[in-house]
Amino acid sequence: MTDYTQMWSKLGIDLERHDVLLCALPAIYESTHLEQKSRPKEMSYFDYVVSEIHGLRVKELVDHKANGGKVFGTFCVYVPEEIVIAAGGICVGLCGGAEISIGSAEAILPPNTCPLIKASLGFLLERICPYFQVADLIVGETTCDGKKKAWEIFEEYAPMYVMELPQRKGKHDKELWLSELQAFRDKVEEITGNKVTPDNLAQAITLIDERRNALQRLFDLRKADPAPISGLDALVVLQLSFFDDPLRATNQVNTLCDELESRVKQGIGAAPKGTPRILVAGSPMAIPNWKIHSIIESSGAIVVCEESCTGTRSLTGSTPVDGNGVDAQLKAIADRQLRTNCACFTPNDERVDDILRLCKEYNVDGVIHYALQFCQPFSMEAIKVQKALDKAGIPMLRLETDYSDWDSGQIKTRVEAFLEMIGQ
Repeated sequence: MTDYTQMWSKLGIDLERHDVLLCALPAIYESTHLEQKSRPKEMSYFDYVVSEIHGLRVKELVDHKANGGKVFGTFCVYVPEEIVIAAGGICVGLCGGAEISIGSAEAILPPNTCPLIKASLGFLLERICPYFQVADLIVGETTCDGKKKAWEIFEEYAPMYVMELPQRKGKHDKELWLSELQAFRDKVEEITGNKVTPDNLAQAITLIDERRNALQRLFDLRKADPAPISGLDALVVLQLSFFDDPLRATNQVNTLCDELESRVKQGIGAAPKGTPRILVAGSPMAIPNWKIHSIIESSGAIVVCEESCTGTRSLTGSTPVDGNGVDAQLKAIADRQLRTNCACFTPNDERVDDILRLCKEYNVDGVIHYALQFCQPFSMEAIKVQKALDKAGIPMLRLETDYSDWDSGQIKTRVEAFLEMIGQ
């Protein structure tokens, strides 16, 4: 394995704390993913990327910067990656799914703050995430009050840019979001020194659409019974798409899907045919947050779909590319993005409709609604989702948790009872 110590040191990483994180990750990944039976062979690439999560890709970003390129760190699917790529920049997801950094963040933030926010700030404060260190600009968004106020603290430690996401989807809200994309385009041009043109933006739109289409192909294949891939493996594939080079990710996901199509034809599944099929809905699961999937699938069920930002909410179809200039292309991006039905919107009947539709398409036996602790939008919206699923006769279990293992036994007991109820 390549030694990246010198690179991390130059990035200002706290090597001692960073070693603690990297020493823990392989054991977690082995117990959750590598010990699974009947895994697709093409998962080996994604296993490799996890093993190099702070290595090879970070080196690519460092090399990109050495050649005059810029790196933009992001947290949310609403940040328009196409604009960054069109200007010659690279977009990369930022760390926020591990417990290790939360303690330092709690010295500043209220303890009843969502663990995603606390973990992200903690990674920045402790200098243990090289993606934070390599980013020329961190891009936040106003998807919840917690994030909105957290960005004010982030900007004391790193260059920040915040995009204002509307809370409704009316005419004026769409105009606001389009204006935010235009302003972001201006900021990206300022940072990179490059112009976003109709040609380079069209190329970037096509690149990201192709990655989205490959991931949609993966999700479509999970509709089979038996499902050809576990929820744990499908989740890590999507999580890594926020880090990896877009073209390489597209090619690798399609290669995996070629194998999965063969498995479907042969009736080969990650779990036996007839295994209880679960849809997980709710808060996003940033890498390495595999807790809920691991509990569900070790309890005798299989996760066949995620209604989350690390799931179907990032799969919002294609973006029309026309020849009417950059503003028309930005409007097409904005329109596609607003098909993402996050709990930050009100009213949000479209998300409930999405969940009901996904239950039918994936032939699920039950829904587990997952909310990160203190994530009010998803916790509150679970009430509405519960009512709709009750009316449709679809069982649902509500879970609220953080990144720690303290409640894993309790959650496993509840999941097992839920699966037993489904099977009756």
